[in-house]
Amino acid sequence: MDACLMLADNANVFIEGRKFSARQKGLIRQAQDQREPIDWQWRIDFGSLLRQAANGHRIIKAILVGSTPPPNDSLWKAAESQGFEVITHARSPITGEEKAVDAELIARGVESICDHKTPAILKLLSGDRDFLPLITTASRRGWETELWGFNISISVELSQAVSRVHLLDDVFDKIGKADPS
Repeated sequence: MDACLMLADNANVFIEGRKFSARQKGLIRQAQDQREPIDWQWRIDFGSLLRQAANGHRIIKAILVGSTPPPNDSLWKAAESQGFEVITHARSPITGEEKAVDAELIARGVESICDHKTPAILKLLSGDRDFLPLITTASRRGWETELWGFNISISVELSQAVSRVHLLDDVFDKIGKADPS
């Protein structure tokens, strides 16, 4: 199989990348904050992320799904210019939480798998257990499945369901960098 379908959960990759960067820098949790430290300067290089995850395979389609950004944000334009089809959903107006992102990736993934005439490789950039039905569907249709995520955020069940797991930890310096500005 030389072709791949790439599906990326932006929040999972971006937020976990910022947490990984903070751990690499030795940033510590503030006493009043229960959350894990985040390196607010770390940015994804979408072109490099795409190349690393493609790992030499021809990309059939690359889809990135995330939350609607502020009007002045250039993140999605950068992702599109590097080869991703970008789909966004508004956050919940009440809680501010992401809504419909995983469901969108699953729907687009199943649609793409069913539309493609021959099995290929599904490359999922996430770690959420919610993607188990997508992995199961791809496997039933003869597709190989790869999971690309940060070690700390990968669901054990999901890692056991895929053909291969690739840690973004191992290519961290190639997929992003801290923006000094």
